[in-house]
Amino acid sequence: MLFEDTFKKFLEIKELFKSLVKDRKKVEELFKILEKPQREIKVYLPLKRENGEIEIFEGYRIQHNNFLGPYKGGIRYFPQVDEDEIRTLAFLMTIKCALVDLPLGGAKGGIKVDPKNLSEKELESLSREYVRKIYDFIGPDKDIPAPDVNTNSKIIDFMIDEYLEISKSINVKLKAAFTGKSIENNGSEGREEATGKGGEIILERFVEKVNLKKPLTVAIQGFGNVGYNLAKFLYQKSYKIVALSDSKGGIYSREGFNPELVMECKKEKGMISGCYCIGSVCDLSFGEDISNKDLLELDVDILIPSALENVINTENAENIKAKIILEMANNPLTEEADEILNKKGVIIIPDILANSGGVTVSYFEMLQNLNNEKWSKEKVFEELENYLSKAFNEIWQLKEKLNISLRKASFIMALKRIYEKY
Repeated sequence: MLFEDTFKKFLEIKELFKSLVKDRKKVEELFKILEKPQREIKVYLPLKRENGEIEIFEGYRIQHNNFLGPYKGGIRYFPQVDEDEIRTLAFLMTIKCALVDLPLGGAKGGIKVDPKNLSEKELESLSREYVRKIYDFIGPDKDIPAPDVNTNSKIIDFMIDEYLEISKSINVKLKAAFTGKSIENNGSEGREEATGKGGEIILERFVEKVNLKKPLTVAIQGFGNVGYNLAKFLYQKSYKIVALSDSKGGIYSREGFNPELVMECKKEKGMISGCYCIGSVCDLSFGEDISNKDLLELDVDILIPSALENVINTENAENIKAKIILEMANNPLTEEADEILNKKGVIIIPDILANSGGVTVSYFEMLQNLNNEKWSKEKVFEELENYLSKAFNEIWQLKEKLNISLRKASFIMALKRIYEKY
């Protein structure tokens, strides 16, 4: 079970945390509370397909904890969505918001559907039906959803429109009920790039702390929104992106790729394979195709899993050669792999810190809506750097003081904030 495995990692800090605070009984209580979500909502969504047939889809919204503020978390459209996955991600959102010191709790939502099998009209109808089913449980002071896997600003625009229709209001402050909206619809500048930008900020802080010299070689598994934007930002900071992959396979070259050109090539071809773009040109002689499995085992300075959960596990953990892993996907390492890699001396920058840029800029979007403001992208990125640099420095100090991993330090810092509120 995904949630059980994730919570086991969290439980590892319990005894250590007890030694850092006065009220040990309160710690026991808090762990019991955090092991269960506060509310789990399961809905059935009827959709009239364009062929006239009714199809029923399952949807979820799991609200894990709101001690620090309204629930916050994305909505994913994916055929394998289930309660266990959504419960796990809701828990991680609670920890992530606390870690970055946002006044928000954790939630997650999803619909068990492959959106590629829906027409535009069907996609809109399903999105609106989902909002109708969860309307009573969401809002700027209750729960603020956002995009996640296979959802985007267009889908969020459908959702906020439906929310405002039901609310019978055009109050701009109510637009804070959803984040990840289009720019034209009171969304935030920089939201699309936020998770990737956050990953770059956190990695840069780490590289500075340990005095690593560039160019550092990087392999990134996953070339969607997060992987692409992170690759673009790292390339601009003189990292050498030697391997990239999407769901159909990957590319490798010791010379290092230009991610923006690779993305242009991918859009033309429909896949990343053969997109060997170095400097300002693409040429077949520049690189070679590589499997997703082999990409993970490359001898690089930094490995960045940016796609699916549990891609590094007991089957391949011993073969990992990277010295640093930046977890941009949620839960890319199993508990066993985490242990193996820690023993090997691999530095793991955990997901709850590495990919927290998205929720942080979502919070900025919420603030802009509530205050009827419009921030420039420069201001958004400047504020993002402030929030994430502060969080990283606090976690690093704790890691050094207690001689523990960055993951354990991140969990302790997040738990400290929740504990103080509890």
